[in-house]
Amino acid sequence: MDTSATNTPVRLRLLTFNMQVGIHTRGYHDYITRSWQHLLPNRGRATRLDLMCDTFTHFDLVALQEVDGGSFRSSNINHVEYLAAQSKFPWARQQLNRDFGRIAKHSNGLLSRLAISHVDNHRLPGPKGRGAMHVRFGEGPEALHLFVLHLALGARTQNQQLDYLASHIEPLKNVIVMGDLNCTSEKLQAHSRFSRALKFSPGRGVASYPSWQPRRALDHILVSAPLELTNLHPLPALFSDHLPLAADLQLPAACARSIAIASLGGTTPDSLR
Repeated sequence: MDTSATNTPVRLRLLTFNMQVGIHTRGYHDYITRSWQHLLPNRGRATRLDLMCDTFTHFDLVALQEVDGGSFRSSNINHVEYLAAQSKFPWARQQLNRDFGRIAKHSNGLLSRLAISHVDNHRLPGPKGRGAMHVRFGEGPEALHLFVLHLALGARTQNQQLDYLASHIEPLKNVIVMGDLNCTSEKLQAHSRFSRALKFSPGRGVASYPSWQPRRALDHILVSAPLELTNLHPLPALFSDHLPLAADLQLPAACARSIAIASLGGTTPDSLR
């Protein structure tokens, strides 16, 4: 996270990753042969989490989907808490979306090196189990807003969810959307209200699924017009059936100051004055 130059926008390193609860998936056959790991613990899962941390340490904001909130299948390890501690992220949040008690706790997660000012957890329209985390960094109109998402599979439900998200994005200025949206960039751009609310630049997206032979761009990092996204690219496979997707983000100076002031309790650091 670069904050060195006076009145220079801050560069953030972003990552979004559907980690498939730490299951090692190398082909379609593993959906059958390893399906039991969605319900039962596996000794190799902790090792895979540690290897993920080696990648996560290089980023400032990591949006996670399909993490477990601490249940039997994860050996009672809360993935978000564990990954944050091992990767030395000072802030982290978990959103529980589908709770099967002691057996499984399907969640979204966020690891952050920025101080979190506020979090709203939204239950998305459609069948239970899909949610969005709205995380705010800083205060006022120049604050940075991050939405961590995992959308439904069906087109009709996706349209309802995108409508819902657009209604929350429309009043905001500096917005990041990260997650497994289960649809292509063309589909997102065709949704007039969502594309108009976010005002993101047209693009073909980056193929991220399936991880062993990526053909579909289902994972996305999108930003609103005032923000500048560069170097959008997939990372090597990290066991999941999705590839991690990374990018660099330049923040406007006013947005960076808002975040810095909030993180220091109202005092602007010299580097951002």
